[in-house]
Amino acid sequence: MVASPAHVPAFVHSLAQFVDPWRSLFNDSKPIGIAVLFAHLGALMIGGGFAVAADRTTLRVLRQDRDTQLHHLDELHAIHRPILFAIAILFVSGLLMAAADVETFAVSIPFWIKISCVTLLLINGGVLYKTEEALRFAYMNVGNQTNGREPVGKTEVLWRRLRSTAIASLVLWTTTVLAGTVLAIAA
Repeated sequence: MVASPAHVPAFVHSLAQFVDPWRSLFNDSKPIGIAVLFAHLGALMIGGGFAVAADRTTLRVLRQDRDTQLHHLDELHAIHRPILFAIAILFVSGLLMAAADVETFAVSIPFWIKISCVTLLLINGGVLYKTEEALRFAYMNVGNQTNGREPVGKTEVLWRRLRSTAIASLVLWTTTVLAGTVLAIAA
């Protein structure tokens, strides 16, 4: 899963030389290594935990009454920022750990799978955010445009999209943990 040093492209060697001061600091200072790893695992635990809990609730609330759904949309709105903050910490701490051993990680398939998953989590979070906002807007305008009736077709489509983002989130968080586990063993 990791290429031998002979198969590492020249630009990776150049990048490794560029970040060598960080590699030395990271590898020579246990407190720095511990802090970066803790930031990474803490962000994974908190961001992933919040996201999985919110995804589970999203899947459960789909068949609930309108008031329950509105309450859930408020909860999603409130939890979205801490999850995105955790994903950003996960991304940065992951890059810091990778910079400590560029020649290993640059050619590691599990590393690129994990980076891809984190990137997809950010994209999925953006879709979730836009969908949640559209649903909140649709519910706010119920009385104004539909004579008090719910815009059923529009909200059904948006709830299906929200369901899809919740499922994608669950898959991506799980795959991120799996890729990280493989990466830890293979590196």
